[in-house]
Amino acid sequence: MVTYFFRRLLGAIPTIFLIILISFFLIRLAPGGPFDFDRTLAPEIQANLNAQYHLDKPVYVQFGYYFLDIVQGDFGPSFQYKNYTVTELIVQGFPVSLQLGLSAMLLALLIGVAAGMFAAYKQNTRLDHLVMTLSMTGISIPNFVVAPLLILIFAIGVSLLPAGGWNNGAIQNQILPIITLALPLIAYIARISRSSMIEVLRMPYIRTAYSKGLPSFYIVTRHALKPTLLPVISYLGPAIAGLITGSVVVEQIYGIPGLGRYFIQGALNRDYTLVMGVVVFYGILIIALNLIVDLLYGWLDPQIRLHGRSNVR
Repeated sequence: MVTYFFRRLLGAIPTIFLIILISFFLIRLAPGGPFDFDRTLAPEIQANLNAQYHLDKPVYVQFGYYFLDIVQGDFGPSFQYKNYTVTELIVQGFPVSLQLGLSAMLLALLIGVAAGMFAAYKQNTRLDHLVMTLSMTGISIPNFVVAPLLILIFAIGVSLLPAGGWNNGAIQNQILPIITLALPLIAYIARISRSSMIEVLRMPYIRTAYSKGLPSFYIVTRHALKPTLLPVISYLGPAIAGLITGSVVVEQIYGIPGLGRYFIQGALNRDYTLVMGVVVFYGILIIALNLIVDLLYGWLDPQIRLHGRSNVR
């Protein structure tokens, strides 16, 4: 386990470097610069700003300066948020995104696993078909469509919940964003849980447990639950990545001051350091969470060798 952990940790280093390299050059392919939108600047002042941030040098030289700063843990200053560093903006916005993401993930796991196992237990019945139909609908509709619909129904239609804003993390302001983020995950997890549960219920040891007269609830919770969760745990890695990218749009729609909103504003304003900082931070976070998922998978099923994990997927 320890050897596997350090091997994956070392393997993440070139991945992070590629994330930095590709995103650095991609953001600079966009037309315009971070100070082009401020028309009040005199040409000599803009030239001084470009020199201060090395924007007057060739792009490969700019990358060298930036990479040296990243290695030292410095994401640099924000070009558009005056008197703020990128690190300060990440520290300010990430707790909001983390709170929404964890809440959405917990809701998706609770509802998705329960719905999938229930559908498997009632296989080929109307309830099973209903759950799978709802799951397919949840998968098909993207977040940027779900969010305005929820606002239209619950904020404008019945005036039950606020249409946006954070309000210091008030519960009523979190409900719609959490539901928007959780719906696609619920749909995927329900389908995965159903398929896994059907396969587990056909195992010989499950049939033996039924032949002994054990209650169905006991068999499902004590014998079938853990192996059913293995594919769900495998899905958590890409699910987290999807949750993070989805939160970028959701936070912008609901006006939530999370890291995703900073990212969009940074991209629109050509705030190179802010966009790069968020991309690198999210890249490291996704790699770390995937590693945790792999370790958790091995804990749930010690018989599976972690170095063969890719074959299980």
